[in-house]
Amino acid sequence: MTTTIRRSAARGFMDYGAVQSQLSFSFGDYYDAKHMGFRSLRVINQDVVAPGAGFPTHGHKDAEIFSYVLEGTIAHRDSLGNEAKLKPGQIQVMSAGSGVKHSEFNPSNTEVLRFIQVWIMPKASGLAPRYSEWQPPAGSQNAAKVLIISEDGREHSAKVYQDILVYRVKLKPNEKLEHDLKSGRGLWLQLISGEVQVARDSLLPGDAWSTEQSGNWQFVASNQSAEALLFDLA
Repeated sequence: MTTTIRRSAARGFMDYGAVQSQLSFSFGDYYDAKHMGFRSLRVINQDVVAPGAGFPTHGHKDAEIFSYVLEGTIAHRDSLGNEAKLKPGQIQVMSAGSGVKHSEFNPSNTEVLRFIQVWIMPKASGLAPRYSEWQPPAGSQNAAKVLIISEDGREHSAKVYQDILVYRVKLKPNEKLEHDLKSGRGLWLQLISGEVQVARDSLLPGDAWSTEQSGNWQFVASNQSAEALLFDLA
C-alpha cells in the first residue's frame, strides 16, 4: 500500500506582512524539487490576508485557479469584467487560458480573510478564459461529500479544463467517508480542520495525504468535526 503524507509543518511558508501563505508545493520564492505538484495539481496555498490587504492586479495564463473561502470575504475583479465578493463555503473558479488579469482583496477593515488557493494545470494551452462561482446546492451545505469542480460540470459543479473531480468534505465526529479510486488515477486529500484517519495514517489540520493506488479508501473523522478538499485526478 503506497501512500504519502505531506505534513503541515513541512510546507513552505512565505510572510509578506499583510499576507501569509503556507505552500504545499513550490511557488514563488519557495522552491522544493521534491514538491512540484501531484499529477495536474500544481498549487495549494493556504493564505491569511489582513484587513484591507490582498493581491493587486496581476496576470496568469494556462492555469485553472480556484479559491475556497474559509473565513471572511474575498473580493475578486478580473479583465473579463467579473466582480464578486465571496463568503465562507463559496468558491470562485477562473480558467486563465490564453490570459487573464485579476486581483483578490480582503475588503473588510476589521476581519481577517482565510482561503485556500488551488492551481490545476489544464489539458491544453491557449484555451478560452472563463470565470464561474459555486456554492453548496440547497440542502447540501453540511453534506459529507459534495462535488464542487469537474471537467463536465456534473452534479452542478463548476467546470475546469482538466479531467479532475474536486470534492468538499465535511465530516461529523466519528463519521466515515468512502471514495473509490479507479486504476490510473491519483487521490489527494487536503485537510483543513479536525483530525482524520485513513488506513494507518492520522492526519491533523493542514496535513495532506495522497495515493495512486486504486481501490476503496475510507476516511474517518475523530471525535470532532473535520473539513477537507478531496482531489481525484487523471
